Amino acid sequence: MAGDGGGKRRNADGGSDGSARSVRALHRLEPGSSFLLSEFGPASTPGIDDEDRARDEIPETVSALAELQERLWVEGRRSLLVVLQGMDTSGKGGTVEHVFQGLNPAGVDVTSFKQPTPEERRHHFLWRIRRRLPAPGTIMIFDRSHYEDVLVVRVERLVPDDVWSKRYAEIRRFERQVAARGTTILKFFLAISYDEQRERLLARLEDPLKRWKFREGDLETRARWPEYVAAYEDAIRACSTDVAPWYVIPADHKWYRNWAVARIVLETLREMDPRIPIPDLDVAELERRLAPPN
Repeated sequence: MAGDGGGKRRNADGGSDGSARSVRALHRLEPGSSFLLSEFGPASTPGIDDEDRARDEIPETVSALAELQERLWVEGRRSLLVVLQGMDTSGKGGTVEHVFQGLNPAGVDVTSFKQPTPEERRHHFLWRIRRRLPAPGTIMIFDRSHYEDVLVVRVERLVPDDVWSKRYAEIRRFERQVAARGTTILKFFLAISYDEQRERLLARLEDPLKRWKFREGDLETRARWPEYVAAYEDAIRACSTDVAPWYVIPADHKWYRNWAVARIVLETLREMDPRIPIPDLDVAELERRLAPPN
């Protein structure tokens, strides 16, 4: 995969000339985009080209996230859903660790959607997703998500084409419902290259402490790389909407992946601007009652 971008992007002032962009605008896929992963640069670093500066900024960004998360928690009305998708080794777990580790665990949760259980298979594919949506005041992170049902299910031919192909419309409708109840949705596709995945898989094999992460099934999935690319392209194009946009993050450089995701989450929470309610208290009287005895 080559190039430094791809798809239709929007800059901060709504233009298309690349000026004055927020980090969100650098990576957001607009509805109707002709996005192709083959036109995208997974090793690119739009918005910053200094690794040391990016690494230095991440703790400050996480600190700002923690303050906004507390405000969201105390406000208790709205919530944030963060969806992480990507090929094996793209860094979903690493993103959670580096971007969200400094937040209060009381208001943040992570759900990893693995192969459906027998009970989950007896229900509609969105049943298990609905059960894990964020409560008011919280941030929920999905490590994989409802999109597995138009990705793995499609490539592995687990259901007929006329079943999974109808799910795009169901997903769009579902995400509109989630947004309407006060949940802001951020969907990140962590884009890595075929060569970078090979290096990360080899690193797992070479490190005895990381071999537990390696599954032989990863190689079977890797052998179907073009099919997964096509499935992701179709899902992203079909389901990037105004209320639930997709953000495509170059992920060959872990430092850039963490920086970009953290900045986008921060920009989003700042735009949400959660407010801490001001209670109607007689402060002077309460301070008088707390004063030490004479």
